[in-house]
Amino acid sequence: MAEIIRMPRLSDTMEEGNIVAWLKKVGDEVKAGDVLAEVETDKATMELESYFNGTLLYVGVESGPVAVDGIIAIIGQKGEDFQSLLAGQSNGTQSAAPATVEQKSEKAAAAPVAVEVPQQQTPSAPETSAPSDSRIKASPLARSVASQAGIDLSHIKGSGDQGRIVKRDIEQYLSNPPTVKAEPAVQSAVYSDFQYGDVPVSQMRKVIARRLGESKFTAPHFYLTVEINMDNAVQARTAVNEVSPVKISFNDLVIRACAAALRKHPAINSSWMGDKITYHKDIHIGVAVAVEDGLLVPVIRHADTKPLSVINQEVKELAGKARNKKLQPQEMSGNTFTISNLGMFDIEEFTAIINPPDACILAVGSIIKKPIVKNDQIVIGNMMKVTLSCDHRVVDGATGAQFLQTLKAMLENPMMILV
Repeated sequence: MAEIIRMPRLSDTMEEGNIVAWLKKVGDEVKAGDVLAEVETDKATMELESYFNGTLLYVGVESGPVAVDGIIAIIGQKGEDFQSLLAGQSNGTQSAAPATVEQKSEKAAAAPVAVEVPQQQTPSAPETSAPSDSRIKASPLARSVASQAGIDLSHIKGSGDQGRIVKRDIEQYLSNPPTVKAEPAVQSAVYSDFQYGDVPVSQMRKVIARRLGESKFTAPHFYLTVEINMDNAVQARTAVNEVSPVKISFNDLVIRACAAALRKHPAINSSWMGDKITYHKDIHIGVAVAVEDGLLVPVIRHADTKPLSVINQEVKELAGKARNKKLQPQEMSGNTFTISNLGMFDIEEFTAIINPPDACILAVGSIIKKPIVKNDQIVIGNMMKVTLSCDHRVVDGATGAQFLQTLKAMLENPMMILV
């Protein structure tokens, strides 16, 4: 019996998925576990696997957006009548007539032959050159993984349809890289593959625009900034890293200090839910990570109960998954407070937009050496500014200020969070 494949909800905020590429075509045999297509969600590009055995009879949308629960494919026995299955079903998308096995063959017989006309070359152009990445057949997921690993796609032979490079080809290349004879370096201008002009908005950017627009223009933001003397934190971090196999960062210290301060100020660890305010018992801190298409926020769960070494390892693992678009939905949901750190980019101070449904987000700047007054003497101190963005529907000024006082005390006396 034919089975309908619908667009799954791959994240808690997903309303539609974008079909990037089909790895199977109508008429292909499909086994349970085979990857049918690559789907771009608001947070990652994921592989859509089949749960059924049979033949791919119908493709609802060749490429483009499909609403959650919209029909994207039908799998059944070869030659099986699936039209009755489509009757009365709503696809959730507007698209050209989808292709079936019979329609595909008819189109192939009638379709004109496309001939590629080479561009005119100047006399100085080299006779042969490596193909550019943009002309190489590769899935978007394979391009993303190759880009993160710094791999030239022209060195990889694809195993997909018509020589298309897929994710497994990249993984095989990484596990057994070929030995390449060194060639003389040629000085040339190197340009990034940045695309100028009009670019379609990705699913991730659509959701970022919608959610942060709603946050900024719905939640009344106010901002509180405090400057923290990080001298003791610098010394404590140096001492810990001399004996610890796990090298902690200042960001780890900030996460742990925020978790401890939230335990003392539960009103900050809250959410505006329209007709009620939810005060969360557990402390789950989201850590903003910049990725190619925007921003992802993996979550460190129960951050107040974890030592710095565990926080460090979790942040590294989740940030790596975020950059490789391998984060799972459960790793990006449930945050009760968020931290955005731009200190590594030498940003001294900034304000951040609250990440719904949190009531607050902390913007962390870089540690800067500057003259300060200490014991009535002018000395050089390691100073760091942090700004707390608050939703005034939930948090009042005094409540936010008290939280920052506690956070400042903990970072200026790190033994309070190390013990």
